[in-house]
Amino acid sequence: MYLKKYNLKNKVAMVTGAGKGLGRACAIALAEAGANLIIISRTKKDLNQVSKIIKKFKSKCKSYVCDITNYDEIKTIVNRQSRIDILINNAGNNIPEHFTKVKRKNMEYLVKINTISSFNIAQLSAIKMIKAKNRKKVGGSIVNMSSQMGHVGGPIRSVYNMNKFGLEGLTKGMAIDLAKYNIRVNTVCPTFVVTPMTKKFLKDKKFKRDTLNNIPLGRFAEASEIASAVVFLASDAASMVTGTSLLVDGGWTAK
Repeated sequence: MYLKKYNLKNKVAMVTGAGKGLGRACAIALAEAGANLIIISRTKKDLNQVSKIIKKFKSKCKSYVCDITNYDEIKTIVNRQSRIDILINNAGNNIPEHFTKVKRKNMEYLVKINTISSFNIAQLSAIKMIKAKNRKKVGGSIVNMSSQMGHVGGPIRSVYNMNKFGLEGLTKGMAIDLAKYNIRVNTVCPTFVVTPMTKKFLKDKKFKRDTLNNIPLGRFAEASEIASAVVFLASDAASMVTGTSLLVDGGWTAK
């Protein structure tokens, strides 16, 4: 009875940044739970690989090559869909720099991809969700991919902190505005996960050692562990959960 609530059959989930890393893991996990997918990435080759895996679960999959910072492109993609029930607002980036040395162009790029684009995709998707006639009955879920760095500060991460703390605030505001439509909005906040984005940072042995010392469980997270949290928040198992954060951080923020 309870496990049925995790079933996403007949739901349509859109995942940004779905070609690699966390987005890829989330898209595959959602398909495994029964959802049909809309996947977005900048790289066609990556999308093709993910699409093949999704179809093995007998899920439908539409894929779109798109730079999410291009508002018109993302608007066209969202408007083309007949339905969206779940959004995993995952695409993002980081360029670690000491606060006094942050290059203006890097700061502006990160704000554009992590904050402005996340807002735009969430807004466009929410408008599409609301248009579904049975929305109040079936509900909807938006999961904004945040970070433990949306809850605590970190060295050489001031811009990323700014982006992710902002995303946490956006999530709370969205949750209140969308509650009357039965659309829930939450964040998932991972600690360091070994992905193509973090791999380059973790090559630094001192950084790797210091990072592990900050995680009480003593290891990095697996992409599958983040994807499991996302599936929970996307499903009816989390039907009373909105406006909050699910921290998958191995205890980092508990200290």
